[in-house]
Parts: sequence; C-alpha cells; structure tokens
Amino acid sequence: MAADVTTLPKGTAMLKLDIISDPICPWCLIGKTWLDRALEQRPDHPFIIEWHPFQLNPDMPREGMERRAYLEAKFGGKKAAIEVYGRIEQAAKSAGINVNWEGITRTPNTLDAHRLIHWAGLEGRQTAAKSALMRAYFFEGRDIGNAAVLADIAEAIEMDREMTERLLAGDADSDNIRARDAHARERGVSGVPTFILANAHVLTGAQQTDMWLNIMDDLAEKQNPQ
Repeated sequence: MAADVTTLPKGTAMLKLDIISDPICPWCLIGKTWLDRALEQRPDHPFIIEWHPFQLNPDMPREGMERRAYLEAKFGGKKAAIEVYGRIEQAAKSAGINVNWEGITRTPNTLDAHRLIHWAGLEGRQTAAKSALMRAYFFEGRDIGNAAVLADIAEAIEMDREMTERLLAGDADSDNIRARDAHARERGVSGVPTFILANAHVLTGAQQTDMWLNIMDDLAEKQNPQ
C-alpha cells in the first residue's frame, strides 16, 4: 500500500505513523482534526502516514441502521445515548468542529468505506479518502455505507469511478479488511483512534495539536542537533 508521504528536507529521517480508526468514529474525527492542525504548522514533518481499518460496529447489517435506534441499542436507552453524545458534542465544539449531528440519520456499516480507503491507498490517496469520508458523514449527512455515495467520493478524489463501482459491487478485499481489523484487536486495540509511531510507541485516543507539535519538535531536535 502506498502511504501518504510529505516532502522532507534533505537529511530528515522519515518516520511511520500508523493510524487505526473508523471514519464514523467522532473521536477519530477530533483526533484527525488536531493532528491535521499540527501537520499544517509543521509542513516539513517527518511522518509517513498510513490508515488502518477498525470497525466500531463489525456486526452492523450491511444496509446500516437508523441512527437513533442504533444509539439507543448501543448505549442502553435514549438517556444514556444523549449523555454520551452530549460529551462528544462538547469535545467537538471545544476543538472548533461543528458536526451536523441532525444530518446524520443512519449509522452505516463501514466495511465498504474501509475498502475504499484501502484502494485509495494503492494510489497514494488514502488521507484524501479518509478526509472525504469523514466530511461526507459528519458534515454533509451522507450515508457512507451506500455504494453510490462511495463512488461519488472516489470520483471527487480523482479515483476511477467505474472501477470503484465494479469493485464495490463485489467482495474484493473484504476479507483483507476483516483480517486487518481482527489483527488490530489481537494486538490489543479496543478503541480508536490509536496511533502507532515507528511501530514502537502507541498513543490511544484523540491527541491534541500541542502534543503532536511537541513530538515533531523533539524529533527534529534529535535528527538535527545544534
């Protein structure tokens, strides 16, 4: 898979940043937003970023579920769902993210979305696919479990629409995604986002921009001591 690579100054060592997440995970959206802000402030960052699949709801029907019914079933009733998502909404607002919660009417099965991210990765467009999927789900209220929506997203990030439609119509790479999801769980991943730096350091949960800036600055200092 072709990971997303930045242009690095001469002599800067590249460092792999693996990110395990699900495009419908609100904490993944918050974590990505904070990371993106850090990367924008350090355009010469050393990270080679690769996204990996994790389904929050691996047993979700392929057609998805009506969102309210899903949330109440997942959290044990309307009151608990409101409490959980009240905290998430507050965290999103604190991060300056205005999610269109009312626009999200269905919770999709994300297997096909993860397949799209995988195919985008083969063309070096993984992060573009991830960003487009999150934008479609959290801000545009689109069903990213729907093949037509996924084909639209693929076309928007300059992937071949017809090829994507043919792939989505079959089971290509479905077993691959399930196996990678299972592998992450076997390694102890129980929640997302999970960040793995240089295949050695694991950071769980949404990490704020300042923390990423500190990491990048420490790496730059170690690689280019004065």
